[in-house]
Amino acid sequence: MSTSTSSKAIPTHDSPPIPPASTSTYIIPQLSGELVSIPGSKSVFRILASEKQTGDDSIGVFSSGGALADAPGFHHHERAHDIFMVTKGELKLWVGDSCRILQAGDFASIPPKIIHNPHLLGPITETYGLIHPSSWIDFFRYVSEPTDIPSIIYPEQDSRSLPALLVPKVIAAAKAGKDYDVHFHREHVGCEVAPWSDADTVLPDGEAPYYLRANRGPRWILGGVVSRPFITGTQSSGKFAITSLEGSSHLDAGLNPLAAPLRYAVHHVLVVMEGKATINVEGYAPATLTEGETVFVQAGVAWGVVFESRFVRIWSFSSGDGVERVIERAGRQYTEGYVVPDKAESWDAQKFEEVCKELQVKAA
Repeated sequence: MSTSTSSKAIPTHDSPPIPPASTSTYIIPQLSGELVSIPGSKSVFRILASEKQTGDDSIGVFSSGGALADAPGFHHHERAHDIFMVTKGELKLWVGDSCRILQAGDFASIPPKIIHNPHLLGPITETYGLIHPSSWIDFFRYVSEPTDIPSIIYPEQDSRSLPALLVPKVIAAAKAGKDYDVHFHREHVGCEVAPWSDADTVLPDGEAPYYLRANRGPRWILGGVVSRPFITGTQSSGKFAITSLEGSSHLDAGLNPLAAPLRYAVHHVLVVMEGKATINVEGYAPATLTEGETVFVQAGVAWGVVFESRFVRIWSFSSGDGVERVIERAGRQYTEGYVVPDKAESWDAQKFEEVCKELQVKAA
């Protein structure tokens, strides 16, 4: 199914500079992006979108992969809001006075001023992250080595000490008057790991640090699309939102509310986590994406998605209330199941139009 008549393909960037330094739609292949590696981390950051692409300071989105290595150390950010999402392996994460072991699908939100420390437990750990403001990603660029990373996946054999290399560089930057908003607490002692609890299955009513256990959080449904928000504007003070969009090619295509492109007032970074989906972006020919591929769509450009396999999971990162809020307000809470239902349901078209109007979302 396609709603675009243009023959112009969305640019795919798989060689430097990626992503491009312009506010336009693009696709990034699996395990690609602007690659930076912090010495001694045995890991790589793959920047998928930053202020260079959004044209503002709203969101920076990246993935990372690494092996068991030293933790960077306890630190906080005065202004930056940090997010951790695990897709493979294990991550030991201290957040304030709590600590959890995060595995695939687990999530953590760390607002400004909260002391935290991530420790990859490996041997293979993959994560996604979002940070606001997006210019904070310049810290990665400052402390990293050149972007021509020789490793195919990440520098697993880098045996240097991460803290020994990282902390002096941050101190030197501060002395030179460069504020990267990283404040170390070298004497801080982390607490013991605690088990997951029922508190880790709900979203807080405001901006606060929290963990969210995989697939245990709130769920919303509209038509045949399930949305599992990790964080909304309520928890980020309106700065950004992240959700998992899930659907199926086996459901009635006419009951897919995302098929017809909609023009949102915020940026969206869409990452296909499972399955295959066709993305229809205004002004471009339809593009079919599979696992690990990313598309960036800037604010004001309409986009829609068609699910092309039995199960599709797409993670949506937006610079404010986006697709997740449309599904929440126009749909209903999905409490009777955890997976995509066997049958899509109809929805109130008038309510859908009213919600879109409230959120400044327009049909293409």
